[in-house]
Amino acid sequence: MSMDNIINGIAKQATAENGDYIGDDGLLYCGKCHTRKQTRVKLFNGNTMTVGCLCKCEGDRIEKEKEDFERRERIAQIERYRSVGFPDKELRNCRFSVDDGKNAEVTKIAKNYVKHFKDFKKVGKGLMLYGNVGTGKTFIAACIANELIDECIPCIVTNFSRIVNQLSGTWEGKQEYIDSLNSYSLLVIDDFAMERSTEYVNEIVYNVIDSRYRAGLPLIVTTNLSMGQFKNPEDINKQRIYSRINEMCYAVQVSGSDRRADIKDGEVMMKLYE
Repeated sequence: MSMDNIINGIAKQATAENGDYIGDDGLLYCGKCHTRKQTRVKLFNGNTMTVGCLCKCEGDRIEKEKEDFERRERIAQIERYRSVGFPDKELRNCRFSVDDGKNAEVTKIAKNYVKHFKDFKKVGKGLMLYGNVGTGKTFIAACIANELIDECIPCIVTNFSRIVNQLSGTWEGKQEYIDSLNSYSLLVIDDFAMERSTEYVNEIVYNVIDSRYRAGLPLIVTTNLSMGQFKNPEDINKQRIYSRINEMCYAVQVSGSDRRADIKDGEVMMKLYE
């Protein structure tokens, strides 16, 4: 029995089962979308062979399954990013949608940072949110991270007290851990300068920030320090740390009644005010 006879037998069975039919060209057609389910291919020896192919509705079904699978995978990836990126679970609920609207200017800056994150990432620029306790710095930083994670961009929100505790007592694996922080597109350091100030801690702080700087990756820090304290630290050992952050971040003042930006000029920076 020839291959064509075998294929024709299968085609007749398919016709009987689901409404598919043989067209005038002798090929099998879908009974639903009326497009080919078979085609002829030319072999090297000059002969032709009839082979199966996807009709339109079957192709559409497979494409939809693929899209559904990718959508589920994306949702699962986003949830993994959020779970790992927010050791403090409460911060996972920080959203611009629940912002009280009392500090519209800083919220606008934060939203624009998210909107143009690719541009800021290219130049390794982040934000330093500074101001008194309770003015919403952590909330704004967490909102930015949550919005970026929604776009499947890996971020982590942590603090140096947590980082130091994880590295406490040993330098073994220190560099590997610091390098792992660079796997995140955005690193948010909350409550900067609230960690203990020792030679060991200052070295870790500097290494984390400097590693990010050398990798050209953005950083967001929140701090209760004033700009005066930041620019003129009493501890000379912190000068290089603060200087590095000043290079990497646009400074945004966050106050209780108003949030103003004290930001350097620059083409990329202007996108914060669109």
